[in-house]
This record gives sequence, C-alpha cells and structure tokens, in this order.
Amino acid sequence: MSTIYQKRRAAVARTLKAAGGGVALLPTAPELPRNRDSDFPYRHDSYFYYLTGFDEPQSWLVIEANGRSTLFCRPKDLEREIWDGFRMGPKAAPAALGVDAAFSVDLLGDKMPTLLENQNALWFPFATHKGLETQVDGWLAKVRARIRLGAQCPQSQHDLCKLLDEMRLFKDAHEMAILRRAGKISAGAHVRAMQTSAAMLRAGAKDGLKGGLREYHLEAELLHEFRRHGSQFPAYTSIVAAGANACVLHYRAGNAPLLPGELCLIDAGCEWGGYASDITRTFPVDGKFTPAQRVLYEIVLEAQYAAVKVTRPGKRFTDPHDAATRVLAQGMLDTGLLSKAKHGKVDDVLASGAYRQFYMHRTGHWMGMDVHDCGDYTEPGSKPREEKDAQGQTVMRKPSRILRPGMVTTVEPGIYVRPAKGVPKEFWNIGIRIEDDALVTAKGCELLTRGVPVEADEIEALMRG
Repeated sequence: MSTIYQKRRAAVARTLKAAGGGVALLPTAPELPRNRDSDFPYRHDSYFYYLTGFDEPQSWLVIEANGRSTLFCRPKDLEREIWDGFRMGPKAAPAALGVDAAFSVDLLGDKMPTLLENQNALWFPFATHKGLETQVDGWLAKVRARIRLGAQCPQSQHDLCKLLDEMRLFKDAHEMAILRRAGKISAGAHVRAMQTSAAMLRAGAKDGLKGGLREYHLEAELLHEFRRHGSQFPAYTSIVAAGANACVLHYRAGNAPLLPGELCLIDAGCEWGGYASDITRTFPVDGKFTPAQRVLYEIVLEAQYAAVKVTRPGKRFTDPHDAATRVLAQGMLDTGLLSKAKHGKVDDVLASGAYRQFYMHRTGHWMGMDVHDCGDYTEPGSKPREEKDAQGQTVMRKPSRILRPGMVTTVEPGIYVRPAKGVPKEFWNIGIRIEDDALVTAKGCELLTRGVPVEADEIEALMRG
C-alpha cells in the first residue's frame, strides 16, 4: 500500500524539481476539543493522508525536490497507548509508510530549520491550518540567523494546495475502487431508509407508533448501515428533510414527523477509506407519490438524465448544469410554476434567471476525499473572456473546466417550491433533489451510486417490499 503514497510523493518531488528545487511541508489536522475532557472524533487532513496514508494526529510530512521524504509523528509512549491506543512511532514509520526518515514530533522545532536551510523555495498549504504561517516564519527566522555562516534561506513561498489540488482532481484506480465501495455502502443505506419509512408507517398505522415516525429515525438507519459496513464516518452531516423541510437546502435531520402523503428528501453519504460518497434521493414517506409530487419528480429526474448524458470527456464542467436547467426551466413553464405570459419561453427563463426561484444551486461539484473536493472549476491556462451574468452585466470569466477521465463530479438537479403568490398550491412545500456521483470515463461516465433506485415506479416497488 505504501507504494501508492510513495508514487504520489515522488510526483510532488518532480514538480518541485521542475520549478527549480525546494521543499514542501504539510501538517495533518489537529485534534479538536468538543467540550471538557472530550474531543470530536479525529479525522486526518485530506492532503496529508493523500501523501502518506497515515491517520495519526500530530504528524508532519516534509518532501524535498531530491525525492527524500521525512515524517514527524508522535513518539512511542506505552503509558499514553493504554489510554489513547496504538502509536506507530518514528522507528516503525519508514518501513510501514515508505518514508526515508522519521522523527518524533517533539523534535519538529529543532529539525525543521535544518530541512529548510539551503532550499530556494518553500511550499506549504496556505490558509488551511491556523497558526501555520507563524510557525513557518519562526523557522525561517532561525535560518536567516545563519546567513552570515553561509546558510541560504528560501527566497519564495508557494501554496502547496494548488499543486496537490490538480493531482487529487484525477482519481487513480486505487481511489476509484474506494469510491465505488463508498457509493455502494451509501446506496444500501438509502435503500434501508426508504424501506424503513414505509415499514414503520405501516406498523404505526396498525399498532400505533409511539411518537410517530420522525426524521431522526431515518438518520439512525443511515448511520447504522454506514457503520455496519465499515464506514468510519458520515462524509457530511446527513440531511433528512420531511415535507416543507426539503425546501431548506442545508437542513439537518431533526425531530419533525414524517407524515403520509408527504415527501422525504435524504442527502447522505458515508466516508470509507478516507473517501466520500454523496447521494440524494426523494421519496414518498408512505411509498406512494401523489400526482403533483410525481409530476415534479419526473421533471427533476429528466433533468438529471440530461445532465448525465453530457457528463463525458470533452464537455465543460458547466455543461451538465446547463442541460439540467434547460429541462427544469421547461418543466416550470409546463406546470405553471412560472407563468408563460410573464416569463416567455425556456430561453427567456434561462436568460433572465427566473428559474432560480425554484432551483438556486449548481448541478454538481467535485468529489473525492472531501465531499466538496478540491480542484479548479476553470480550465488551467485559459484566458478570461467576456460573458453575461444573470443580471445581464458583462463580466470577465475563464472558460469552465474541460471534463477528462478520472474526474468525479456529482449530478444533482432539484426543484424547491415554497408557498408564493402565483405558484399553484398543489406544489407548495414540495422539495425534490436527485443526486448521484459520476466518474468520468473514456466514453462517458460511470454512476457510482445507482445501487439505490431513482425511477419513481422502482422507488414505490421497493417501499412496498
């Protein structure tokens, strides 16, 4: 396994060498206190893990342009291991992680100035670790104090995130396998939540469910299924939104009841092996869409199919959004959500941005180690060009990123109907989103999360079972 991370570190070293030499340093994430004598569950820094596969806190990585890598980690401490668990320690780290040298993190302040000395450039992550710039300044001050003795101080500083973002944007075979596994686990959790919703309502109708079915019941089913299959964490805070709550984009699972005749929107995914998944499904709480719900659901599903169709190499990142919004805008006109007399035809709706009353977010984002993963959304090396924004103002923007094999993006159109004057009442308080994770392949894209049904008839059949 260390070979994967060795190859990534070697790629960083080659980039440093091509840039004229230098050294890169990268800390992992700190432990965060929750309250007295209790920390939040620890989660490593994604950049650090990407280059090491090491998930212990209080660790640092240094990569030099000559290819040499040095790790700083917690020392072995049998007393602390009784309380907090196993520590790898510096002695075992080189063989286990493939680094050239390892030291106790207690020696970081002494050894880092030596590692920075006589390097012409320094790379570290900007604006991601509080206090890191101050630490770097302190180490560089020690190097400068030795200038009269012949030491050279790095002459430039660069954002290491920019370098690693481009690497992380393209997933290798190892990462693809992990993402498929995470998607499969999360899909199973959504299936479980759908079935549980229908089953609990049936049982409640028959026997009287104390307190009723509530959002947190389905959140518990999701978490159970994640953990049952070895997921370390949810990839993000799960959204379980009943009825009108689905029109709140970042709603958290609460104690609202799930009532027959309403929809439930679940946006949830697990993290497995350090990689995220991201799925949204919207389903009838009792297993049967009403006519109004089905009409809007079919529009959103058609929009997703249109977006998936253009999620392929050579297309731009914005193309799926444009394809989805065209379908959504036409659907809004057809259902009367938007008045044809007032808003005109679909091109008029797209030009004016009137659709944003019911669809106010983008159709996708990069996904990988982080659910909103890193990577530029504009094409590297391209020049800004004139475009019209939603208000018709001329702005200068770079062209959108060209999709290439190995990229992973979500595809997540939606419709959210809040009560408003002129909006047909049968659609009030309906919120629908359908989201899947798409791996761009040589010929199109692979949907990693279709282990949970998406067709309305299939959802109803699943919930009857």
